[in-house]
Amino acid sequence: MRRRRLRFVLSITSLTLVTALVGCAGGASDNGTVDEPADEGTNEEEAPPEETYNLRFNHVLSESEPFHASFLSWAEAVEERTNGGLTIDVYPAAQLGVEEDIIEQIKNGVNVGQNTDAARLGMYVEDIAVMNGPYFVDNLDEVLQLAESETVQSYLAQLEEEGLKVLSFNWVQTHRHFFTNKEINTPDDLAGLRIRTPGSPIWQESIRALGAEPVAMDFGEMYTGIQQGAVDGAELVYANIPGAKLFEVLSHVTETGHILLINFEVVSAEWFNSLPEEYQEILVEECNRAGLEASQTMEDAIPDLKAQLIEQGMTINEDPDVDAFREAGEAAYERLGLSDVKATIWSEIGKQ
Repeated sequence: MRRRRLRFVLSITSLTLVTALVGCAGGASDNGTVDEPADEGTNEEEAPPEETYNLRFNHVLSESEPFHASFLSWAEAVEERTNGGLTIDVYPAAQLGVEEDIIEQIKNGVNVGQNTDAARLGMYVEDIAVMNGPYFVDNLDEVLQLAESETVQSYLAQLEEEGLKVLSFNWVQTHRHFFTNKEINTPDDLAGLRIRTPGSPIWQESIRALGAEPVAMDFGEMYTGIQQGAVDGAELVYANIPGAKLFEVLSHVTETGHILLINFEVVSAEWFNSLPEEYQEILVEECNRAGLEASQTMEDAIPDLKAQLIEQGMTINEDPDVDAFREAGEAAYERLGLSDVKATIWSEIGKQ
């Protein structure tokens, strides 16, 4: 980090010298002699700012998942650009606590951050949960278009009033599929299966609409829950499986792609507003940059992840009746009164 920061300082110093030389007539000083360029070896590292800030950032994923590396990249870039004035400590595997508890701390002004989703944020601004519904968006381009939606922007403003500042929501964790111990082709095949989900209403109703019985369970409890028969499977993204070793207790993958999981990076609005404006801009810019990189990295990793799971003995159904699942998923929006909300946002982003 020190070497990179020194290179950054040197490059800025060099640019300043060039500008100064160009501004002088013919490159000469007032006494007619040509100014000699400063010796770069004499430059010293910029002194760190007197007042510093720190964010403790929590997520539930394992250190082996791509998002963790991207959170570290975000932290490194922020520290470098602020010369150590703003640092981020990243805590994987829910080391700071359960996601819902962390969000409550954030709401109350504690300087912690959390990687979360629209379903959980829907506990504070109900209608934003629509972004976690079945087949709401199909790809990263549509997620990026959501930033242009007046309705979505109004939800973000409401969250900020609740004390929750969304830094970015372009961290897309790829499509979620069903992971079970039996072959699944249609919603009827999920009948009677207890599928682990988070406890938020939109998530529960989405899985129920798709044919299964939803069971709320923390991410870290899934392996034991499946092993002991408390649940019959889960709906997750491919990257979740190796890190949690769920291939040891599950045998089948069904590529329903029923939710494209949009992740939100959230901090305390009170803490965010206490930062210098420059730091606020850097924090958001680097979060968005790292999010796009993470999203693409996860998408690119899917073929290798699938190969790993096949090697571990899992069977992958790449051609279930997605149309049947898509049609079934509409019931979730109807039950939660979100059909009109979905239609409005789709219209705003030009989605049919």
